[in-house]
Amino acid sequence: MKPTALLVTTTNWVPTARLAVAFGIAGFRVEMLCPPRHPASQTHAVSRTHPYHGLAPLRSLVRAIAAAKPDLLLPGDDLAARHLHELYRRRESHPGEAAGIGSLIERSLGSAQSYPALQSRAAFMELAREEGIRIPETGIVEEDEDIRGWVERVGLPAVLKADGTSGGEGVRMARTAAEAQHVFRKLQAPPLLARALKRAVFDQDDTLVTPALLRRRPTVSAQAFVEGHEATSTIACWKGTVLAGLHFEVLRKGHAAGHATVVRLIENAEMVAATETVVRRMGLSGLCGFDFMLEANTGNAYLIEVNPRATQVGHLALGEGRDLPAALYGAVTGQAIRVAPAVTANRTIALFPHEWARDPQSEFLRTGYHDVPWDTPELVHACIRRSRKQTSWYARGEANREMSVAAPATKLPAEKSAARGIPAA
Repeated sequence: MKPTALLVTTTNWVPTARLAVAFGIAGFRVEMLCPPRHPASQTHAVSRTHPYHGLAPLRSLVRAIAAAKPDLLLPGDDLAARHLHELYRRRESHPGEAAGIGSLIERSLGSAQSYPALQSRAAFMELAREEGIRIPETGIVEEDEDIRGWVERVGLPAVLKADGTSGGEGVRMARTAAEAQHVFRKLQAPPLLARALKRAVFDQDDTLVTPALLRRRPTVSAQAFVEGHEATSTIACWKGTVLAGLHFEVLRKGHAAGHATVVRLIENAEMVAATETVVRRMGLSGLCGFDFMLEANTGNAYLIEVNPRATQVGHLALGEGRDLPAALYGAVTGQAIRVAPAVTANRTIALFPHEWARDPQSEFLRTGYHDVPWDTPELVHACIRRSRKQTSWYARGEANREMSVAAPATKLPAEKSAARGIPAA
């Protein structure tokens, strides 16, 4: 009998649909707790979906766990991870509704003692510093005077980050003292109710409504800027041991503070050692992501952030030691890891649909491996429809539409489209 993985996500993020497909291929029966119209519903990878309600998230989660009876919980975004951590803290409030809910969360995510540090950027960086990992100076700023003191002591530019945010939404760089003050006030402000209601009505995403109504102010931390380029690691781990890992340098991003759209597979001993040290110290299990800066002059890897959940590259099967779903399947079942063949030997990977949406004429769609899920055509179509609504280039007129996607809906001419770097609709 297949083990069941419950993928928990609070957003309609395409990478969680890719992850669902990958875990199905690895051997899991996949169920999802997700908002309405999640792109995974367009695939056959998910056996059952459970409705996520942003105004009652823990109740949604308890009901999904009780119904699915999963062997493994997989948070697909930062808010989902926070929900699981909070549910563990309140587990005694739900007796009988999901038997063994605390042990299931801890089995899936690792030691509960690590949860507070995973939710605080400053606390995590202090833990990394204690372990001798190379990090930029980081500290909490609570008021304007703290910002002035940070600028005088550490200097500029400064990177300001709000806890509880993801996808670059809560990260800003400040190059002047005045800009640092402005950015700090903006990051510390609770979400605007109008913005929260608009997102709830038009995107069916009500995750901002409660913070807006309660006027919650996030904790903001400041971090010294490291001149260089970004890198990222995604790992599968179990009880404090790394089972498989993917390490990339970032070649392109959707925007300055956004997610990567093109990555290159690398070997970096310092990144590997840092992830293994953190996983061991915190006793982690499941999927985790780590962000680094590779210093321009030295190549030194500075750990700058942890993501206690799946990241957008977690679905990629790139050979032995680089197949995260297969590694977790082996851990859950106790069977030998069955690694899928590497999807490509090309180390440069253009992530679909992100790089295509960023620039449909990007050179990386031709020179790199364009990660289009051709074996899941319904997901390809869902991504295209979503990108058509979300990208500004599509709104510029019929000429741009012809440049992007134009093929019969009943056929996917993979060879021709892949050669052009453009998926068929």
